[in-house]
Amino acid sequence: MENWYLPITIVPGLGLLILSTSNLMVTLSNEISAMIEHSKEKTIITRKLKQLKLLNTAMVFFYVSVALLLISAVLNGLYTIEKASLYISILAIISALIGLFSLVIYSFRAVTIRQNQFKNKLD
Repeated sequence: MENWYLPITIVPGLGLLILSTSNLMVTLSNEISAMIEHSKEKTIITRKLKQLKLLNTAMVFFYVSVALLLISAVLNGLYTIEKASLYISILAIISALIGLFSLVIYSFRAVTIRQNQFKNKLD
């Protein structure tokens, strides 16, 4: 019962990741909307839509991670089910890592898309 708070200590960090990822999603969504209205670069728009889906995937994994951490803390705090709590915490950390990996992929692809946009503007 004494370690129920450990999973909860990770939640604020995940909250910051969720906040920054949602800001990225809003910005990207607005950019896609503007491109659809003013541009006919279908390949760039399609790639940006895939980026938006990748950000959405990261958000889902972050949400799942937060939920699992909260469940883990409740199980460990109220019912003292330490093994189940540990396994759920490990699943939460894996979920958060998958979300972070999605953000890394997003970052690399975002730079490539920007480079392609710059090349298209020069041509």
